[in-house]
Amino acid sequence: MAAISCHLSSVSSPDSVSLSSASSLSRYVHTLRRFPGVGFSSPAICRRISCQTVSSAPSSSVDGKAKAGPKDFLHIDDFDKDTILSILDRAKEVKAQIKSGDRTYLPFKGKTMAMIFAKPSMRTRVSFETGFHLLGGHAIYLGPDDIQMGKREETHDVARVLSRYNDIIMARVFAHQDILDLAKYSSVPVINGLTDFNHPCQIMADALTIIEHVGQLEGAKVVYVGDGNNIVHSWLYLASVVPFHFVCACPKGYEPDARTVKRALKAGVSKIEITNDPKEAVKGADVVYSDVWASMGQKEEAEYRRQVFQGFQVNEELMELAGPKAYFMHCLPAERGVEVTNGVIEAPNSIVFPQAENRMHAQNAIMLHVLGL
Repeated sequence: MAAISCHLSSVSSPDSVSLSSASSLSRYVHTLRRFPGVGFSSPAICRRISCQTVSSAPSSSVDGKAKAGPKDFLHIDDFDKDTILSILDRAKEVKAQIKSGDRTYLPFKGKTMAMIFAKPSMRTRVSFETGFHLLGGHAIYLGPDDIQMGKREETHDVARVLSRYNDIIMARVFAHQDILDLAKYSSVPVINGLTDFNHPCQIMADALTIIEHVGQLEGAKVVYVGDGNNIVHSWLYLASVVPFHFVCACPKGYEPDARTVKRALKAGVSKIEITNDPKEAVKGADVVYSDVWASMGQKEEAEYRRQVFQGFQVNEELMELAGPKAYFMHCLPAERGVEVTNGVIEAPNSIVFPQAENRMHAQNAIMLHVLGL
């Protein structure tokens, strides 16, 4: 494993650490840093990590193929700022056309998409399948028992076979290595529909929603309250490309992956904070964001996590501290009364359902981009 050097400056308080910005890593090191087995809980992170930078750094590709750009959509920071913002602009345009009722724009006509679901999902399946259909394509659902990727058939064989039948592959899997292997061996674009490590399509939909409601993503303050999970990792990847203020408030021991935080800081693009104080974190937020405390595959920890996460519920008191301009977002499904109260999720400043709708529009734009349409 190649080493990443990091400069740590001494500070007066033992509860804070400041990391200086540096140039982005090379393509090869950038690939190695996407560790397939990395966990979400990292006690190596100190109570508070803070960085304010102004310089920008180019992103890197992880697909390992000699092409003009990534053929796949695996991680947001595989792309530069202009590309990400261009995809979001395209999403707004295609969304407007679909909402107008115009069904003459059919760029996916004659194309098929294989959708691999090792993890079931309502939003991911319906948003991809409906979006692809509305733009003229045909999507094929392959559930957990249809392939049993890695058990009944090796991932690299699945990739090679599906590439010969389809124009694009979307996969929602557990292990991050599975999405990397699909992309490596597929001859057609692969879209990361979710892994245990990151969820880029969700964060692209979130960015689109923030642009629509806040006015712009750049310079906005986004405060995530909860577990430092795959959603947080993708927010950190976006913060490596587009400048905004991202804060993750989580219990001690449930911080996001330390290497992912350090890489986001080293990119030198955004102000990034990891803290254990949600009440202080939300002050002045444009968006307060939450997710379930126990994700799929962690349900046996649910009761224990409810105890650990006491004080991290997004409730009316916390939203009041955030201020009157703060919107509430949640990637859904939500456990009402656990990580968020029913009153917050149903409040006028809750934008969770426009956010859910935007999964389809953001993903349509992503697919148009990787297919070169």
